[in-house]
Amino acid sequence: MPLLPRRLLAAGLAALVLVGGYPAPAQAAGAAATSAQTTALEKRRVDRIATPKLRWYKCYDWAQCATVRLPLDYDRPYGATTEVAVLRVKARKPKKRIGSLFVNPGGPGGSATTLALLSPLVLSDSLLDRFDIVGVDPRGVGFSENVRCFSSARAQTVALRPMLTVPFPVGAKQEKRYVAAAKKLGRACSTTGRPLTGAASTAQTARDMEVLRRAVGDRKLSYLGFSYGSVLGEVYANMFPDRTRAIAIDGVINPTAWTGTDATRNLILDDRLRSADGAYRALREIFRRCDAAGPRYCAAAPHSAAKFGRVAARLRAHPIVIGDFPPFGTLTYTYADFVAETLGGLYGMGAPADVTSLTGALWTLTSESAGAAAVAAARRVVAAQPRRRDFLYANDVEAYSTVTCTDARHPANAGNWPARVAKADKRAPYFGRIWAWSSVQCARDTWTVRDEDAYRGPFNRRTSATVLVIGSFHDPATAYAGARQTARKMPNSRLLSSDNWGHTAYGTNACATHAIDRYLLRRTLPAKGTVCRSPERPFTVPLDDPADKELSVRATGTKEEIAAGGLPAPGQPKQLPPISTGLPGVVVR
Repeated sequence: MPLLPRRLLAAGLAALVLVGGYPAPAQAAGAAATSAQTTALEKRRVDRIATPKLRWYKCYDWAQCATVRLPLDYDRPYGATTEVAVLRVKARKPKKRIGSLFVNPGGPGGSATTLALLSPLVLSDSLLDRFDIVGVDPRGVGFSENVRCFSSARAQTVALRPMLTVPFPVGAKQEKRYVAAAKKLGRACSTTGRPLTGAASTAQTARDMEVLRRAVGDRKLSYLGFSYGSVLGEVYANMFPDRTRAIAIDGVINPTAWTGTDATRNLILDDRLRSADGAYRALREIFRRCDAAGPRYCAAAPHSAAKFGRVAARLRAHPIVIGDFPPFGTLTYTYADFVAETLGGLYGMGAPADVTSLTGALWTLTSESAGAAAVAAARRVVAAQPRRRDFLYANDVEAYSTVTCTDARHPANAGNWPARVAKADKRAPYFGRIWAWSSVQCARDTWTVRDEDAYRGPFNRRTSATVLVIGSFHDPATAYAGARQTARKMPNSRLLSSDNWGHTAYGTNACATHAIDRYLLRRTLPAKGTVCRSPERPFTVPLDDPADKELSVRATGTKEEIAAGGLPAPGQPKQLPPISTGLPGVVVR
């Protein structure tokens, strides 16, 4: 589900359009009626755990690291344990320090310690000055004790090859192999992966975070979570509603849709989340604006949607076969690669210039006469794909699956997935398949391990601090409807809307970034009905205008930075390197 902000715009706040005006300083979060209380059961689970003493040591030059052993099962506090990794970047102005800001990048399977480590590239100076930025890797993930569902890297590679070599299956033969591999994954995680796979639901990470909140000395939790990280924030807020100082969730998933109900348990996950619908809606909007702007401003105009459809159909019928390409041999660029590339592009759009760049890149392939240029583009895409080696045990798919499968209710039979996927793709063309296939391993006849202490509601408890819910109109992963539904569900919440492109708003939309910062720092809420609008629009600079080249450099970094693979120079937008989401074929950008 993925994901993270891509870039932090360091300037330009004066040009923001904030519908409804800036909020009054007196409008502080947490001023509502008395909050609900942590239940007696959850108090007993977490409060009897002695506050851990974190033995911090310097790591990565600018951070501090620690590990701590916490109960595998909070109902058995003196039983088996699991190791959890914690990393913090200390506040730059300790005399003005507010406390700790816990962060999570999403996934499931994203590393929170990595996000905390990279916080100087991602978060605003005001947050870095006054908060210790703390990342807690969820159980099974990152530098915490890893979920391992296979006995060796070889066994994993052989079993999962059909899942790991394509973004999603196309055609009956690929689908059969994909389902067989998904069944092997589910069964391996239900046997070899235990006991951790049965004790790594979102609720367990929320309990770990509550214990570690005490360990870092905070009276209540301050939290910033992205994408699936919104689920972690929602679960924590409802399990520990009286222990929240400030909870901001960006790229929001409706928690009831995530977990499912008895009535929806036979729907696949994305039939509930509708991520594919959000991606298709964003793509259609790009085509609409492209055609309206015309060929002077958009390379794919006119009839951009039809051109996209033609190349998709050609690739589905006849993939591009790339010849000798050392060291990978003969490579093929398929319809699935094309869709995954498009979805990755929709994820990473952080500015109008990115929309123009994506459209131009797709036009290279949609052009009837692209020829060698199309092959060259395909070579670049295939070369950039990560390739597994037997010597490395990478558990990203297993970590993603462990949380997804144990948190939620899923249909019974993996064998029925192809028919369900076909329906999803009719509802949301191109993207229905890639999203629907991401949960096939969770079928109840395949994934049989359960976490008896997973949290599945209620999600309407009144929190001591108002929860800030941020949704973007054109988000291709967490559809805007999820933010609206969550804000309506949580009685003490405030919805902040953004018209930015790409996945999540923080660091991309300067208005939303400023509003989130104000909330986390001063617990000041944006006015009701606030919509953050970017002053820039895609397809407004002529393609042959020198300013267009300048926009492209601003969006991607200078040529020297790209060549060196280094960090942005002072004054350049801050960017976060791609991080795996756990969803095959998609990375967080």
